[in-house]
Amino acid sequence: MKNKMLCSLAAMANFGLRKKIVFFFLVLSFCEVKSQTPRSYTSSEILLQLKKLNVLGSVLYIAAHPDDENTRLLAYLANEKLYRTGYLSLTRGDGGQNLIGDEQGVDLGLIRTQELLAARRVDGAEQFFSRAFDFGFSKSPEEALRIWGHDKILSDVVWVIRKFKPDVIITRFPTTGEGGHGHHTASAILAGEAFDAAADPTKFPEQLKYVSIWQAKRLLWNTFNFGTTNTQRDDQFKLECGDYNPILGKSYGEIAATSRSMHKSQGFGVPAQRGSVIEYFKTIKGAAPVNDLMDGIDLSWSRVTKENIENTINDIFKNYDVQHPEKSDAALVKLYTDLDKINDPYWKTLKQAEIKKIIENCSGLFMEAVANTQYAVQGDSLKVTLTVNNRSGANILSADVQIDTTYLIFDQLKKNMNATRNYTWFIEPDTKLTQPYWLENQKDKGSFNVSEQQLIGKGENDPLSVNFSMMVEGKEFVFTKPVYYKYTDPVKGEIYQPVNIIPAFSVSSIPQLSINHGASNKWEIKSYRDDNRFKKYIINSEGKVLGTDIDTLLSKNQTVRIQTSVNWDPYILFDSLGNDLTKGVFIHEEIPYKFDKKPYLQLQNINYDHIPSIAYTRPTVFTAKMFDLKTVGNYAGYIPGAGDKIPEALEQMGYKVVTLKQSDMTAANLRQFDVIVTGVRTYNTNEWMNNVYDALMQYVKEGGVLFTQYNTSNQIGPVRAKIAPYPFTISRNRITDEEAKVNFLIPDHKALNYPNKITDKDFEGWIQERSIYNAENIDTAYRRILSMKDPGENEQDGSLIIANYGKGRFVYTGLVFFRELPAGVPGAYRLFANLIANKRVKYIK
Repeated sequence: MKNKMLCSLAAMANFGLRKKIVFFFLVLSFCEVKSQTPRSYTSSEILLQLKKLNVLGSVLYIAAHPDDENTRLLAYLANEKLYRTGYLSLTRGDGGQNLIGDEQGVDLGLIRTQELLAARRVDGAEQFFSRAFDFGFSKSPEEALRIWGHDKILSDVVWVIRKFKPDVIITRFPTTGEGGHGHHTASAILAGEAFDAAADPTKFPEQLKYVSIWQAKRLLWNTFNFGTTNTQRDDQFKLECGDYNPILGKSYGEIAATSRSMHKSQGFGVPAQRGSVIEYFKTIKGAAPVNDLMDGIDLSWSRVTKENIENTINDIFKNYDVQHPEKSDAALVKLYTDLDKINDPYWKTLKQAEIKKIIENCSGLFMEAVANTQYAVQGDSLKVTLTVNNRSGANILSADVQIDTTYLIFDQLKKNMNATRNYTWFIEPDTKLTQPYWLENQKDKGSFNVSEQQLIGKGENDPLSVNFSMMVEGKEFVFTKPVYYKYTDPVKGEIYQPVNIIPAFSVSSIPQLSINHGASNKWEIKSYRDDNRFKKYIINSEGKVLGTDIDTLLSKNQTVRIQTSVNWDPYILFDSLGNDLTKGVFIHEEIPYKFDKKPYLQLQNINYDHIPSIAYTRPTVFTAKMFDLKTVGNYAGYIPGAGDKIPEALEQMGYKVVTLKQSDMTAANLRQFDVIVTGVRTYNTNEWMNNVYDALMQYVKEGGVLFTQYNTSNQIGPVRAKIAPYPFTISRNRITDEEAKVNFLIPDHKALNYPNKITDKDFEGWIQERSIYNAENIDTAYRRILSMKDPGENEQDGSLIIANYGKGRFVYTGLVFFRELPAGVPGAYRLFANLIANKRVKYIK
């Protein structure tokens, strides 16, 4: 979750540095995911789908991030008005903080992508993205558009508009800055420009190979009233969105709460709302609505045909039997065929797809492709069980399935009887890995690079799938279904997970980052297939193979570790595959008589119950850094918060780290630690911290160091416990410019001098930002160590405050050590070492 000025408007809306990097090429691959359990539809939900067939209207909502969308409005438009409804989030939320784990950057973007897709499955809207990368909080739209690349992201918005063809476009934010975040304002600016550009054939003409120009009827701003910012006015267009839908058995406030609560990485679980809710809209471009959002827009079939399609659908709706939906199949099949006469390809394609889905639902068709493992491994076989069940006994004949290049025919489908076929699918060694299309190419600072136009805008890649084909009421239909891995958990029950194409090996560096330990490292090689050979070669400075050090056959799921060592001669070079060109070691799959140039990848897994499992590959990287770093102390306690990688950093610095839980928090036990570090948002996520305040203060008073990372103080992340010996409050202030000049307010303070002399050079190379959630209203007992500012703003001095308490020291900081330490920023390590240094230890490492 980002530090937005309005929190979430959508909710309520080298100094001496020597560095070596051993890397095995930069490639990322992502294992595609869908819903964990395939959705089925009740008879009442089918009834709503039938009603939607007579509505030919669409609305596109545009904002900047996951969580910006108005889920109640989306639910209302999709389920009450029955419009085709979409949400275009310019970014995937990569740059925010994470309340459920330690994932950051691209990893966090993968999680939030799935959270958005899960939310759309709840509220019925569709999800789109641009190529913009969430680079962190921005205080101006000019900065956002410059870093993203204005024309690049504008082209994406235009592309989505031309492809989606919305009658009405709605922005969450205005162009005038009330949204509080540069990304927010930039999303509104781009929406306004794209509203016109999408209709201009001279704008991005390369897109017209695939789509046609499109002019939406109007552009509206969905105004808001949050906190002290009220942009709603009585003269604005109003829409009642709190209605109850008896077919679904829920109000749109209830649906919206379930949808919004999918944003778990941002801590956005919300209660269900019931009752009247008015949404307000200001017209930005186009004709203003007077009586209806769709004023002046023909939503009937007459916009595309003179055929009497509407009456036909009304008859199907009137004759629909909720006890026997399959009785509607014949009429639906005829309707599907009748739509072949329509000349409008957009609505013809959409409505035929809707009808085909309704036929599947009415028939009670169950079609499933289940693999025996979650991974389809290059060069190995995947066993797939294919099942069809005509559960209602509908008039369905001649079922078959296409899997890979093979067609399998099922026996005659009997009512409510499973028909199964088994297939062994060989995955060729050169089969393309499943991976997110936006990560196939190296990204720029502010945007992803996608070479295939048709992929831009999509929420995710298409999954590994099979095609079931069968005759329904005499007409052949093809139903594409993803291949799942299915298993039963004794607590959670039946679990569906995506099947992903992965490489034969996963090669991991242990650790990935080495601080002042030289380049000696361990490599973990895991095999995902049997008879999997790897060799370790010795090569010379020209890259010529001199001999084989290891030649090993691995079995499936076998893991081995090897040790490598590289000296610190400054002239040692590494090529793009990580080969030490003087005397190094390189691991690769065997290709006879040929030096294998295939990159090595590390398989990463992200698992949370609320989204499908994410398995993706990233480059095998080992980064070793050598710089002047002194530490004082050797034993650290760590209290987990929302999730960060500070314990790993402490270990790299030479500390022994013990993770502390509530039962460990006694004064007697805490005395053994030189320093206690709290994870990010520890006081937001652990209510029990209030119970251990006295023990922590006694620890400090007796000579300990308590180092507290940022917490938030707002309705989404309230501080649940008293933090410090003297009062201060946590603001929403932050320094977003990672290159902002840092001023030393007390140059002779020990935090800037012991055991490392801190200089301006220590603030070079920081990533994303300087600080967040800085302290304010600070008691005079604290010393304010640093000040800094973003361009055009006043100096802030609450990023680092320190107070002596008894014999010990309390530190609160908004400095983003949780980003800088995992990134191996030398100056961040040196300053961190000073802040946690404890003089009780009589030696300096």
